Amino acid sequence: MRLKGNRFVVIGRAGMDLYPDPPGTRTEEATRFVSCLGGSSANIAVAITRLGGSADLVTCVADDAIGRFALNELDRYGIGRAHVRSVGGEARNSLAVVESRVEDHQSVIYRNGAADFEMGDADVAGVDYSAYDALITTGTVFAAEPSRSAAFRAFDLARAKGLPLIFDIDYRPYSWPSAQVAAEVYSRAGALCDVIVGNDVEFGFMAGDYAKGLDKARALVADGARLAVYKMGEKGAITITPEGEVKTGIYPATPLKPTGAGDSFMGGLVAGLAEGLSVRDAVLQGSASAAMVVARVGCAPAMPTRAELSDFRARHVDPDAD
Repeated sequence: MRLKGNRFVVIGRAGMDLYPDPPGTRTEEATRFVSCLGGSSANIAVAITRLGGSADLVTCVADDAIGRFALNELDRYGIGRAHVRSVGGEARNSLAVVESRVEDHQSVIYRNGAADFEMGDADVAGVDYSAYDALITTGTVFAAEPSRSAAFRAFDLARAKGLPLIFDIDYRPYSWPSAQVAAEVYSRAGALCDVIVGNDVEFGFMAGDYAKGLDKARALVADGARLAVYKMGEKGAITITPEGEVKTGIYPATPLKPTGAGDSFMGGLVAGLAEGLSVRDAVLQGSASAAMVVARVGCAPAMPTRAELSDFRARHVDPDAD
């Protein structure tokens, strides 16, 4: 599968991440923190721009200091925010306190009254989808209204302009009213998309049986999707296309933290598809990006540049699947 170009419209949240400093510090023992842009969709957008693509974000942020922080960070990374709307009242940006440690890692997420859930039909209707080559969204946008209906409306509008739909399952239980609602909505979204990316647990969740996740990924492709990436952690990934399946391994890394891998993987994958790489090479590019990010502090600031990623792959043999 190939994309026509590297211009992406990304739907979903931007927020703030706080990392106890120095790396290895427990949150409860921290006396200082490092602030970074956060939110899965914003992180994916950063990954894309770092690799030479363009990304515009569609979301809502709080009309307060944290919201302005997110806007400033989007500007700093070169992410388009013409479709990022500030909202007042009690809406707040998501906030994550994330440790740079693997052993006994702690991440604390604050999502009460999340500003990004205020995204409505008018926000997505104002986008010129013909200016992009693909739409990317993460599963969190579907967790509450009006964001859920707006995201499905964006799907319709993007599809009408011929854009492929790319879906990162990104299941976060704390955002949903129930597991049943999440499974139903995810299945609906997945059935509409051309590219679906998730881990074995997320596909299993969509299937309603964790033992049937791979079957779910295969079924999505059989029903019309062009690519599904079934990630299995240290065991690598199985990528399913109408032409067959490709198995890939993971690159060696000394992780500093377990977070950020999924967002960086997505960025590397779609950049590769836009570059015209084979499916296998695009997946390996995503895997290399993920290996680099987990070994660095932060998520957005850890995303590799094109030169860094090329150097990493030149120094490592492409991993075989287990």
